[in-house]
Amino acid sequence: MPLCRMMLAAMLLGATHFAIAQEYPTRPAKLVVAYTPGAENDLIARLAAQHLSEQLKQPFVVENRPGASGVIGADFVAKSAPDGYTLLLGNTTLLGIMGSLNPKLPYQPLDFEPVTIVATIPTVLVVSPSLQVNDIAELVALAKSKPGALNYASPGSGTPMHLTAELFAAQTAIKIIHVPYKGAAPAVTELIAGQVQLMFQNVPTVLAHVRGGKLKAIATANPTRLAVLPEVPTLGEVGVRDAESASWFAIVAPKGTPKSIVTMLQAEIARGLKKPDVRQRLQDLGADPLGSTPEESAAHVGREISKWARVIKTSGIKVGD
Repeated sequence: MPLCRMMLAAMLLGATHFAIAQEYPTRPAKLVVAYTPGAENDLIARLAAQHLSEQLKQPFVVENRPGASGVIGADFVAKSAPDGYTLLLGNTTLLGIMGSLNPKLPYQPLDFEPVTIVATIPTVLVVSPSLQVNDIAELVALAKSKPGALNYASPGSGTPMHLTAELFAAQTAIKIIHVPYKGAAPAVTELIAGQVQLMFQNVPTVLAHVRGGKLKAIATANPTRLAVLPEVPTLGEVGVRDAESASWFAIVAPKGTPKSIVTMLQAEIARGLKKPDVRQRLQDLGADPLGSTPEESAAHVGREISKWARVIKTSGIKVGD
């Protein structure tokens, strides 16, 4: 194609994208949550949808499409028209883990255009008070003295908490046994009762139990210490390298959604995350607001895919483990 025709085509494409952005949205849009109402994913999505509805003057409706550990909802969005009217509130599991864990997954994490990482929730390692350890060194020493004797709980196979525990085990060269539960609540209950000995979990889920003395927090998987647990060291501080982990929540669109729409959505969501009431509501959930750019978000998702793929390969985890 002659240079002048290439330049003309580029100009026309740019003009088309600009026109799309100027017109969008002209009708209601949906933000799909791949889980049941009421949990963190749902609450974060509703905050974002409310702000977008108010600012863009069209309804952004949260639609819950649970099933198959979130796969049904994610696949629905991946196969939707790339026009900005169907979005997904994705997370660590759907975008960072499932592609490596399930070879029969009907969608792939790269089937989406990342819009923004809305928020992250830090992870903490907690142990049962009946376990006679007070820090990481004592836990690792005990686990090495009794390989396979310690059990760790998770909210389910393939969850970030499951894989974080496997990452921790690999980095400390210990053998601990996975006991999956159907959700965080029963896992935490069994941990408090001493039926299992340790667990990685989102801070908000266990914070009250830590403060009440029902669980002991011995390290966080955060890069820095947490304001709500200032006395608890990070894994990095105590010599466990490259084991950082956090739950993250991202808004994504189907692959091929015009960049102008993706950019508009990101800018508006980032603006909303600066509002004091929105920040406070997220912080009440234990979440740290972000609002990263599409490029930053894509890089983050890519790093997470690579990290968890290594963990899954090293540990030999398969669907159903």
